[in-house]
Amino acid sequence: MESLNLLEDITVDTPPTEGIKYAGSKLKLLPYILQLTQKANPKTILDGFSGTTRVAQALARSGYKIIANDNAVWSKVFATCYLLNRHPREHYRDLIEQLNSLPGKDGWFTENYGGAPNRGCAKQADNLKKPWQIHNTRKLDAIREEIDNLALDQTERAVALTSLILALDSVDNTIGHYAAYLNSWSARSYNEMLLNIPNFVISENEHQVLQDDIFNILDSTEVDLAYFDPPYGSNNEKMPPSRVRYAAYYHIWSTICLNDKPQIFGKAKRRVDTSDKVAASIFEEFRRNPKTGKFIVVEAIDRLLKNTRAQYIILSYSSGGRATADELNESIRKCGNIKEVMEVDYRKNVMADMRWTSEWVRDAEFPNKEFLFLIEKN
Repeated sequence: MESLNLLEDITVDTPPTEGIKYAGSKLKLLPYILQLTQKANPKTILDGFSGTTRVAQALARSGYKIIANDNAVWSKVFATCYLLNRHPREHYRDLIEQLNSLPGKDGWFTENYGGAPNRGCAKQADNLKKPWQIHNTRKLDAIREEIDNLALDQTERAVALTSLILALDSVDNTIGHYAAYLNSWSARSYNEMLLNIPNFVISENEHQVLQDDIFNILDSTEVDLAYFDPPYGSNNEKMPPSRVRYAAYYHIWSTICLNDKPQIFGKAKRRVDTSDKVAASIFEEFRRNPKTGKFIVVEAIDRLLKNTRAQYIILSYSSGGRATADELNESIRKCGNIKEVMEVDYRKNVMADMRWTSEWVRDAEFPNKEFLFLIEKN
């Protein structure tokens, strides 16, 4: 069958989105996700693993009705801010100015995550590296306390928390996650964080925001298109699963949203409820099912695709994930037909031509590639 170039028959302008630094970010894939979405011509879309909500934001700005779901509390906060807002931006000006004007104070966040500049070294008296300098954690302590003291509705609270997280993300001392911190202070960590009004748009559509396990919502959720970007785990037999669990990477955002002063552990001072045995996603599972001999994550993908109530599915998956190309192809074949495949080589950061099944399976043997599948269900 002749190979086609998807870029030649649809042109998409990518709307602006906001988000934190994120290992699973789909920012660079947004134009191609939108192109595949246009192929399916949906009205309603489920973003089943919405993360920082960049995909949901772009789809909502493109006129689609969105159901955004993720099991992380901070993802729900982002989705509420960007999808459910009915207040104009001016409504938040006084709130953001009030939060920015608060004097810093010592509190729980400063005690655990704040460090003083010391000849460029991020290690402190406890010999642990820190994610922020103390002048910013003092602001964090003051602002987070004030948010709880104010009489805010759901979206106002979400805007305040989203603004706070974005501000902290811009002055952190990390490579993009919070399972480890840099040895020496990053240049940006010396800056003073400043809250800004998030760049949301009031939509004519009535979007929906959920915080649940994906398998708990599939039976009751019917849409035209589902977009799935599950965590991939790793196909490296020697890599501990804790290295790739998203709950561990972004534990601090959950704590900021909840402000629950949780029990913490380890050098990164992670929440206990993000420990490996508690926070694992089935899609990050690295073992086989002893009864079937199949990888547990492959069985989860089978179940995900089978139980989705949508005519079309866009599935994002990495060649570095646990499922092999043949296994993934078999999972897709069970539920429907591949209509389009798009391939990304992250080393080159370019999109390849659309490929048919025989071609993508071969190419998936090489690392650092991500595939977008447009699937039409049987």
